[in-house]
Amino acid sequence: MEPIIDLKNLCKSYGSHVAVDQLNLKIPHGEIFGLLGPNGAGKTTSILMMLGLTEPDSGSAIVCGYDATRNPIEVKRKVGYMPDNLGFYPQLTGLENLVYMARLNGLPEKDIIENARRFMELVGLKAASDKPASSYSRGMKQRLGLAEVLIKKPELIILDEPTLGLDPNGVKEFLELIKSLQQEQGLTVLLSSHHLHHVQQVCDRVGIFVDGKLLATGDLPTLSHELFGNTGVETSIYLTQVPMDADVLKDKFSSFPELNSLTISGVNLQFNTTEDITPKLIRRLIESGLDIQAVSQKQYGLDEIYEKYFEKNTNLTPEHESD
Repeated sequence: MEPIIDLKNLCKSYGSHVAVDQLNLKIPHGEIFGLLGPNGAGKTTSILMMLGLTEPDSGSAIVCGYDATRNPIEVKRKVGYMPDNLGFYPQLTGLENLVYMARLNGLPEKDIIENARRFMELVGLKAASDKPASSYSRGMKQRLGLAEVLIKKPELIILDEPTLGLDPNGVKEFLELIKSLQQEQGLTVLLSSHHLHHVQQVCDRVGIFVDGKLLATGDLPTLSHELFGNTGVETSIYLTQVPMDADVLKDKFSSFPELNSLTISGVNLQFNTTEDITPKLIRRLIESGLDIQAVSQKQYGLDEIYEKYFEKNTNLTPEHESD
């Protein structure tokens, strides 16, 4: 199956400023993909080119099987887009706003009211359907925006900074809603954000986008291995009691070719190995008559991955949470 988004050598400049530089990206159907980068990285410009709202200087953006530059209307029919700044008619109720949007999208009149009520319920706004949009909180407006996107039954949803301005609980609820909708309806979602932990919670894969360039794509284990694989696997094993002789215990692992180092601190044994040999380490400890209380392994999250890419691009400064 062809990817739902296929970007090839996409470039866009504004005067001397290169906003997007040779962007290549494929996103398959049914995936939640996170486009991660600081403000000004070129994320929104890339999205506008995917929607046919701005023309690339060179390259192509094929979205839902259509060239976004040559067939922008066809792309807009297939894609639901939620920008970072949402606008509603404040004097209309949430339901009335949704009905109006459905009519603008040319949906069959006989089904509009019923569908609008169904989508208001789907995004958790059933109780607020008849309240004016001016009374909605930021989180409620985000949900109404999502309902407007969903009512046209798109193949692809593009969300630009969807958690901007939400409180922590609102963020959690919104991301859970996105994930459940993706699982239930098989939607493909492109989520653009500069909030690392938000992206990490919900996305199947991420793309790290900095200074107009896509530096890397992949799931977290893949990116982690690419960046930190040569530092070894760090495994901590906690014993139920302090070993009698640390040197004797260390000697029991000296024949392991995968072992880089072993540090013993009280009941905590810290192993650094060239690969994951946790079962092998546990067996040796049990054979030595030692009881194990807990085992953990160092996991590199998106924060560490993101920081590592900034280290490799020393002219950049991270802007994790700035607007």
